[in-house]
Amino acid sequence: MNWTPAVVRVGFNVRLPDDTHPGDPIFMYYLRSSTSLDVISKFSIYHCVLVTDMQTVTAKVQLAWNDMIETENESLRERVCDLEKKVLEQGDEIVCLRSTLADVLRRLNQLEGCRTLSLNTSALKNGNTPRAGNHYGGNGHHLISPTLSQKEVTLRYRSANEHPGSALRDPVRRVPSHNSSHSSLPQRRAVHYQSTGSLHSDSPSSSSVSPVPPASPSPSPTRPGTAQKPQRSSGTNLYNSKRWSSTGDFNQAQNFSVAPQSSTLASRLGTKSLLNLNLRSQPQQNHNHHYHQKHGTRDATYNEEEGSVRMFLRGRPINLYAPTAEIASYDITKVATAPSSRLKLDWVYGYRGKDCRSNLYLLPTGEMVYFVASVAVLYNVEEQSQRHYLGHTDDIKCLAIHPNKLLVATGQTAGHDNREGKPHIRVWNSVSLATVVVLGLGEFERSISCLSFSKADGGSLLCAIDEGNDHNISVWDWQKNEKGHKITETKCSMDTVVAAEFHPLERNQIVTCGKGHISFWTLDAGGTLYKRNGIFETTRDRPKYVTCLAFTQNGDILSGDSNGSVVIWGRGTNNIIKVARNVHEGSVFSICVLKEGSIITGGGKDGKLIQFDSSMHPTGYEAQVAEHLGGIRTVSEGRGSQLLVGSTRNCILIGSLSMGFSPAVLGHTDELWALCPHPTLAQFLTAGFDRIVQLWDSLSRSVVWSKDIAEQAQSAAFSSDGRIIIVGCVSGKWIVMNSETREIYSTHVDGNEPIQVAKFSPDGTLLALGSRDNYIYIYQVTDGARHYTRLGRCTCWEDKRRRRCSTGAIVDKMLGHSSFITHLDWSKDNEHLRSNSGDYELLYWKVKLCRQVTHSTQLRDTAWASNSCVLTFSTIGIWPEGADGTDVNACERSNGSKVMATGDDFGKVKLYSYPVKQPKSLCHVYGGHSSHVTNVTFLHDDSRLISIGGKDTSVLQWEII
Repeated sequence: MNWTPAVVRVGFNVRLPDDTHPGDPIFMYYLRSSTSLDVISKFSIYHCVLVTDMQTVTAKVQLAWNDMIETENESLRERVCDLEKKVLEQGDEIVCLRSTLADVLRRLNQLEGCRTLSLNTSALKNGNTPRAGNHYGGNGHHLISPTLSQKEVTLRYRSANEHPGSALRDPVRRVPSHNSSHSSLPQRRAVHYQSTGSLHSDSPSSSSVSPVPPASPSPSPTRPGTAQKPQRSSGTNLYNSKRWSSTGDFNQAQNFSVAPQSSTLASRLGTKSLLNLNLRSQPQQNHNHHYHQKHGTRDATYNEEEGSVRMFLRGRPINLYAPTAEIASYDITKVATAPSSRLKLDWVYGYRGKDCRSNLYLLPTGEMVYFVASVAVLYNVEEQSQRHYLGHTDDIKCLAIHPNKLLVATGQTAGHDNREGKPHIRVWNSVSLATVVVLGLGEFERSISCLSFSKADGGSLLCAIDEGNDHNISVWDWQKNEKGHKITETKCSMDTVVAAEFHPLERNQIVTCGKGHISFWTLDAGGTLYKRNGIFETTRDRPKYVTCLAFTQNGDILSGDSNGSVVIWGRGTNNIIKVARNVHEGSVFSICVLKEGSIITGGGKDGKLIQFDSSMHPTGYEAQVAEHLGGIRTVSEGRGSQLLVGSTRNCILIGSLSMGFSPAVLGHTDELWALCPHPTLAQFLTAGFDRIVQLWDSLSRSVVWSKDIAEQAQSAAFSSDGRIIIVGCVSGKWIVMNSETREIYSTHVDGNEPIQVAKFSPDGTLLALGSRDNYIYIYQVTDGARHYTRLGRCTCWEDKRRRRCSTGAIVDKMLGHSSFITHLDWSKDNEHLRSNSGDYELLYWKVKLCRQVTHSTQLRDTAWASNSCVLTFSTIGIWPEGADGTDVNACERSNGSKVMATGDDFGKVKLYSYPVKQPKSLCHVYGGHSSHVTNVTFLHDDSRLISIGGKDTSVLQWEII
């Protein structure tokens, strides 16, 4: 064979060595280096190919070239991946440093705020009255002076004969007095007035929509500041306003005037503000006034001869008798000031994991962020401290963390407020707790169920899912102007959507999932969303629900479903690349991808946590959560190797797969009604429809013990020594328990209706049970409150004396309650009871005879051991001017008889000066609950107030300052 020398061109010029001769075998050298080339012999050799002819040379060279390109591409991908990891690590370090600095600034501001509070408190003690709108302390509340000058009173209330055009015109619209013929009592002097409701509030209006720079944190560790001060017109009309007095928007200065740009200002205020009431249409007000119905204290009158105040609930007159010593001096038109004491939210017990997902994260400052009711909680477990964002007005349903780990977005459902009660999104600073922007007021139909910040572009976009019928998906440029800008909105799915997430590596890519679907969305440059549905391999593989989403480090999508499977979807496609079947028994509720690449899955039914490697191969590590704590709702990464786990029974657990998990937060899972304080310790007891009785310690802020009593609880009471607990149940049963050992001594039954209220007499020898069957059961207590003997029941009986009714007819009067019992109070001498019922009655009883005291005036001077009845002379002022009888659910007098707290149907806790005998009684109003507040109580030393929500299952602990 003749060998032919040749020069081969392989992407660059190559010449043969000078000593090559014809007839010698020729070698083509393939060089890896991409530098400039010289003679082949001077470079390192990758491999060589023996050339037999030019055709073979060409084929071999092409193959080698392809191999080189593939090798270069693989090397480039590895280098890019390494760079991405380094960038992420550096980003995390920067975020941590920034968060630490912000936390330091917050702590400094908090200390400065405490110093300011101390100085101002000293000023108050020295007799100096602060101006309206001054800031005190670090809780972010705007505190208003509880005292009113004579000039302010003159401006607010003018006499009935004052000229309408007077310069001191009263901003409160007057309702003409009703003829005294409405009252069957002889009236020598009847005074009628228009109530102002509650003007004092520590709960700021949550309408701040102006962005707050993160670099300028508020000194408030508890609540964000509010928007600019509203202005009031001297001609403001407050008629036809029932609920504005229940919300407490008036945390700013009391003296202000309407600016010309009132329309712009009105857009920043809720409809319950004074200004917006003034902007209501006059024809509508006149129409409502024409059909005016008597409600609350609006039409209250005082009969000086009888010494009684007549008010109305649902048009029904209620006569309340003043103590003898106050008959001559009582003035129904007097304005009762708000108390000097105030409430500060100290601790929030509970977590919403029963029906919400992806709502538990760890911030760089070491705080867990989650929500319950309308409070977003930032809880530092190591320091045992909580901070609270209180900007929302109703249930928070979802939560998202910005990529910078400083900003948080939360979305709420529709609430009571006509404006800010609408579903909307709030973006707020987790360090200063200041609201940055409010998005979507009036844009959403029902509530926001899912939120997600974009990741690949640094968090400039925010995705939201509306729980309306069409489950619309919307994308927001949340930083554009003070209200944000909605880029696009489109129908997401006819079925429920449970999760929506921006892709962490792909710009403008969103993944959503829910009932029977997983969808992949692309947002184009024009702001249009395009959807591709995920393709399941077979009909058998299609789950009923795709329940959760996560992303691997290389950009693949992980989805968990109701079949117990985990599916891997290829990056940029809608096709399945791998399925891990039967990972859990029941649904996979959560998937968490850790920083080191491993994957943790959580089961909602089996309560298991299972670890997989990045290829979804089991590592052998798993953990089982105790059954009584519930299934796994959400899993997120904590500090080091720790995991944060939210459960379906509203618990938060902290731990690891190797060391196990322990609960950090416990809560109730169903409607709460029962609440009672320990008589001597800083403890209190709660119980509800979840059949769980829990004893809490307010100092350690933890659960002392929990017990499942297998009965839905409605009421509870401690014995006078605190050793025995009575739990009234929905079924009519009531249970006697030991407060230390949890041992159940006995179970009793009185009727088949709920035991609405239970109370021991002051000396502990008697027990009164108020039932929904209209009866009050009286028991003799012996043997250290372990043995009970029924003395009788206070019931409806016929009075044989014939009386003349309001129509003039002669009837036999029926005595006793004709509706269910709602509240009870014992007299201090253990001889009498007073009770309220569902039809707004206040009745008095002789306990040992179980008979009604028919003449209420006989007990007008009786001293009462408590004041939990909402209809008494000393609680007139807790009723708003338009109350319908169901608004106020509970009230309680402090043990020192200085203040009174109430809980109402609008989720508000109010604090009044006690007694609240003036219809025009000012108060402080506080938000936090998202459901009706079912009960309130003071601890034994009056250091704290406890309030419980109904449907929101929350327990809020307030510090009295």
